[in-house]
Amino acid sequence: MTPRAALPLARPALLAALLAAGAALLSACAPVIVGGAAATTAVVATDRRTAGIQLEDQNIAFKIESQVSQRFGDTARINATAYQGRVLLTGDAPTEAVKTQAGELASRVENVRSVTNQVNVGPLATLSQRSNDTWLSSKVRTALINTKGVPSRTINVTTERGVVYLMGKVTSLEGDYAAAAAANVGGVARVVKLFDVMTPEEAAALAASQKDGQAGPAPITQPAEAQPAPPAAEAIPIQ
Repeated sequence: MTPRAALPLARPALLAALLAAGAALLSACAPVIVGGAAATTAVVATDRRTAGIQLEDQNIAFKIESQVSQRFGDTARINATAYQGRVLLTGDAPTEAVKTQAGELASRVENVRSVTNQVNVGPLATLSQRSNDTWLSSKVRTALINTKGVPSRTINVTTERGVVYLMGKVTSLEGDYAAAAAANVGGVARVVKLFDVMTPEEAAALAASQKDGQAGPAPITQPAEAQPAPPAAEAIPIQ
């Protein structure tokens, strides 16, 4: 085979090599996520929730918004945010009855533990209002990232008509720091804390378990004499 004839055959292999190299470079710079190909199902690895709980929360929010949309159509604009089964409803409803019905729909979705219904009764928010809320959420997230002692990657930020809602798994002190940082962002009218509060000891234990889970493969040992089973862990309720 002449060199000229071999050139077309080499091109696919060369292209594949270039694409693989490019993907490797991109993956080195991208944040660590777990999930499917769709960006909507991505799970942040540094979240204090397990990957399974994160996906479950996403499914809860999707189911609620889907059911609300089917029931009320364009007459209402209701958004759902879930964190460990706790649901926050925001947006607009034309009447108090629609707001109440939306809360009832949300409470009946599987794995929902509680519902905080903060839906506004009145006209739908304008595009300008919604754009401003999106901008405020972005500024609050930046403030949380830049605030020492705040686990920003595990805190969910939702803004509705200038009111910022914070959800996440934090200690009481972390929650106070996060709320103070959000309150100091220009344009924020009010900050509402909807945290799952845990003790500092629980936070330390959780951090240690997540670190151990990323330490590498499990050790390989040879069969030996039977070892006594470790004592069962005692569950500590979140205060």
